[in-house]
Amino acid sequence: MSQSTESTTESNPFTKPGFIIAAALVVALIAATVIIFLLPKGQGNAQPAPAPAETSGSVTVSPSASAGADKSVCGLPASSEVALGSAPSSKWELVGRTAAPTDPDTVGPGITAENGFRSCFAQSPTGALYAAANMVALGGLSDEGIQKELIEKLVVPGPGRDAALKDIRTPSSADSSSIQIRGFVIKAYSTSAAHVDLAFSTPTGEYGHGVLPLKWIDGDWKLEISDAGELLNDVVQVSDLGGFIPWSGA
Repeated sequence: MSQSTESTTESNPFTKPGFIIAAALVVALIAATVIIFLLPKGQGNAQPAPAPAETSGSVTVSPSASAGADKSVCGLPASSEVALGSAPSSKWELVGRTAAPTDPDTVGPGITAENGFRSCFAQSPTGALYAAANMVALGGLSDEGIQKELIEKLVVPGPGRDAALKDIRTPSSADSSSIQIRGFVIKAYSTSAAHVDLAFSTPTGEYGHGVLPLKWIDGDWKLEISDAGELLNDVVQVSDLGGFIPWSGA
């Protein structure tokens, strides 16, 4: 973040000795948004999001040898598109207190379980966007079973997922009141990987954003996290939503 070291230390709970960063994806995300509540509103030195160029979303990330080989786990159609320069027309549903996009026949979630867990998103830029948004929404639910599913099914297999599963912590009802998605930029896309930058607002009017790196594995989008089970990218405060494509359901 751009604030001074002293300010960051005082306002960022991650720097406090008594604060243990939870390994689970959801707690890492929710805890990161707490930083935004603690920062001064309208902070002058906050970095705005970079404005997307005309080709935003068409930048590709290098595919692996088996890129795009796996079909959707629930049969959703793939797309040859590599760009998403405007907001999709979306239907939104509340997942807990966060609005999440839904188009179960073409984009996802193609599978919604009885407990509300949502998975299976199309192999397309819009599918990656929907996957990222639904992961954020699921992350706000104070249900340990859903948090375990979130890690098991929607996180890239490896040391990070293993670490997260060893320390599952669910957000409290106070934490899960939090954010609403306000915009996005697809920063990079290929059939095997995507970087989705989501902008959101807090209940007190601050804005933040974070880039979620996704990989297409076993027929669905999965979130890549660090070997320690933490988010790879910080959630950062911004003064406004300039540079993001407006997109919101609440």
